[in-house]
Amino acid sequence: MDKIAIEGPTRLRGTVEVSGAKNSALPIMAATLLTDEKCVIKRVPPLRDVNTMIKILRNLGVKVQVEPGRLVIEPKGYKNYIAPYKYVKEMRASFCVLGPILAKHRKAQVSYPGGCAIGNRPVDLHLKGIRALGADLKIEHGYVVGETRQLKGAHVYLGGAFGSSVLATDNVMMAATLAKGRTVIENAACEPEVVDLADFLNKMGAKIKGAGTHFIEIEGVKRLDGAEAEVIPDRIEAGTFMVAAAITGGDITVKGARFDHLGALVDKLQDSGVTITRHGKDIRVRVQRQLRPVDITTLPYPGFPTDLQAQMMALMTTINGISVITEKIYPDRYMHVSELARMGAQIKLEGDSAIVKGVKQLSGAPVMASDLRASAALVLAGMAARGRTDVSRVYHLDRGYDKIENKLSQLGANIHREREE
Repeated sequence: MDKIAIEGPTRLRGTVEVSGAKNSALPIMAATLLTDEKCVIKRVPPLRDVNTMIKILRNLGVKVQVEPGRLVIEPKGYKNYIAPYKYVKEMRASFCVLGPILAKHRKAQVSYPGGCAIGNRPVDLHLKGIRALGADLKIEHGYVVGETRQLKGAHVYLGGAFGSSVLATDNVMMAATLAKGRTVIENAACEPEVVDLADFLNKMGAKIKGAGTHFIEIEGVKRLDGAEAEVIPDRIEAGTFMVAAAITGGDITVKGARFDHLGALVDKLQDSGVTITRHGKDIRVRVQRQLRPVDITTLPYPGFPTDLQAQMMALMTTINGISVITEKIYPDRYMHVSELARMGAQIKLEGDSAIVKGVKQLSGAPVMASDLRASAALVLAGMAARGRTDVSRVYHLDRGYDKIENKLSQLGANIHREREE
């Protein structure tokens, strides 16, 4: 098993390029199950989660050709309708194959999903939405077993206890493309990744309107064709590098990021005193003065993303003063707090909020990643800390960041990967 070793403190300088968004690539890969024709997906990041989805597709009988910077997927003739536990347990996004398989074959058997341990993440909205389209779904031996004579359009309300669900919106939207009649998804997720998926489905011949709003309309069609897609830039990776510049007092340019996808983060970093300038498709992030603490509440897009909460917490631990971070998406997503405390951070949990009192200097320590974004936060804290930090369980990191240690090293970080003893 690998670990990431960091010697700090360091100041990042230079230019880094953003990869394609994994949270966009994964459902687009699942969407290819809706057609018999070849699909080409460009700018797919070479990540562990992507490899897991490739395994699922191949297990179903789909031909997947991996080429530099793109995937060529040929689903023609796939007959298997079972997505097994050994693959689906590795990541939550794999549950997105349920809707496409059911719509195409009218039967499906998909294991309950796995992924990061960031609190309770039920699939009830997925099941509610697909049942509304006329599917008979049962839970048997840890699998969702579904069948239908014909999916039919319906009005589906996808409101959950903590707002809309991106993956449930994706799943229902994909299933509805081949349903008979009109489907309306109310309280749909508005994230850019949902829009990217809808754009790809429309290229395949689907009739989808309203993606990016809380009301999505889908008029079912009889068949979908093959199509090409280029995955949008990963806004969470871009945001992680932007916070990395701030926590190290650095000056970096993030190439290829979508400024319009990062509004909430830009707002909070600017409130903290970070200088952010836009240069075409690039974003420059500089620290030119002493930073201030800010309060943050995570919310569905376009609110502050939960996937950047841990990274911002790491930043706040280094800024003099008190900040309050409130998690409204996954209230239990604070497993990184105890690890940051090992580095000298002062954080107190009260309900769904974390009260952070900045310290003069974090100190390097051996820490353990609990989930994907927590691991990124610990790497960022390690670059700001004095001394050596070893981040173990970095397989979490590899699920969502393409060789992050190499990119940070090119920006001047003293960081490398090594085998754990």
